[in-house]
Amino acid sequence: MAFWRRKKEDRFITLGLNEPAAATPEASPEGSAGRALEPPAADPTRPVPVTVPPAVEPVPTGADPSPQPAAETGLTDARKSEVIESPRPAGAGSGAESGQREQQVAPPRPAPTPPRPARTSFSSSSSILGLNRTEEELRAEIEALEQTYAARFSRAIEATRESLSGKIDAVFENRKQIDAELLDELEEALIAADLGVPTTLEILDKVRRRVTRKEIGDIAALKDALKSELLTILRDSERKGVATEESVPESVVPYVIMVVGVNGVGKTTTIGKLAQRIKAEGNDVLICAADTFRAAASDQLAIWAERTGVPLIQQKSGTDPAAVLFDALKASKARKSDVLIVDTAGRLHNKSNLMAELEKMKRVAGREVEGAPHETLLVVDAVTGQNGLEQARQFLKTAGVTGIVLTKLDGTAKGGIAVAISKELGLPIRYAGIGERVDDLVVFDPEQYVNSLFA
Repeated sequence: MAFWRRKKEDRFITLGLNEPAAATPEASPEGSAGRALEPPAADPTRPVPVTVPPAVEPVPTGADPSPQPAAETGLTDARKSEVIESPRPAGAGSGAESGQREQQVAPPRPAPTPPRPARTSFSSSSSILGLNRTEEELRAEIEALEQTYAARFSRAIEATRESLSGKIDAVFENRKQIDAELLDELEEALIAADLGVPTTLEILDKVRRRVTRKEIGDIAALKDALKSELLTILRDSERKGVATEESVPESVVPYVIMVVGVNGVGKTTTIGKLAQRIKAEGNDVLICAADTFRAAASDQLAIWAERTGVPLIQQKSGTDPAAVLFDALKASKARKSDVLIVDTAGRLHNKSNLMAELEKMKRVAGREVEGAPHETLLVVDAVTGQNGLEQARQFLKTAGVTGIVLTKLDGTAKGGIAVAISKELGLPIRYAGIGERVDDLVVFDPEQYVNSLFA
């Protein structure tokens, strides 16, 4: 099941979560943030990045102390000096000593191959299927994966389904006909599921007309009518924004995804999961830690980068986020990375200075890569309901949001917010968070969502 792909050739990919560990590639030259940007491990044509060691060892006596060329790291000379000043792990030196250390370790050199860590739930080896399997076996595995994700997605919105479907059943209990009182109770049920007042009123207006024409006369017909209306709303939203990464030509690299949202909605976790899943589809991924406003943000993202084996570009707290993004774009182009995922400060949507900063980052990205950022994903916590919708309205005005990531969908009975966002903003729901595991981020499928609501 392809989670993310711009490649046009026919390839079948698996997450490979249960496959035996492969050999670890040798480390590459030092990266822009004091972390080694290691060449990704290989599918037949492209390597996959591995976890970066946090500290840097000094070069043995006699090694060439000349500085590393900027082309090796993808950074300009001006930006490289800023990265050298980034905080270093304990024991790695500080101040003038740190600057001297950087002079010593700058030249590229082979590093000893570290022992392969035990496979965890966060590590997966992507593999191009078809090497040792028949086409029938490949399709069977893909179908099994799709069924697994469909079942997990259905379980994730169980609370919303029970709330909505249960109330509809209660509305029809001991009722033999559809009348005004019944439709009023149905209206309350839809609003309680967080479909929103405007969306609910529009849906019921269409239902009432169909009742008048005698097209709806029982609970089964009513549910079918509701499913049809919800599905139409979700599909219509895909006409705006970015509904698929395949809309950008393959020749445009890297594909830049900017992730925005307020603190606490699961933005950092979403970035880690998204990077892991895109990498598992056979793409070379880089993460940019441009949230320099909050000191702990880069540390949290560094943990995810290490878990997933995706290189991270970061600088010290307080650095201009646009400067960090500039470095990341240079490094990504030098590495020929397929995808660059950019973290941004967890903005309160009413902070105008932070919104202006985001606009600056978008301008920098557009100068370096054609059409960048190609997607601006807004992470919304489904539990926040209508407040999340208001956040989306504000970000849409300033950040040019192209799609929504709906997190914590498994922890609320208000999953109807997906419909409200799609209807009122005309934005597609790109991904949904359905749990805490690294693979609990799925492509949002409107038809599967609607069918699961009324299962």
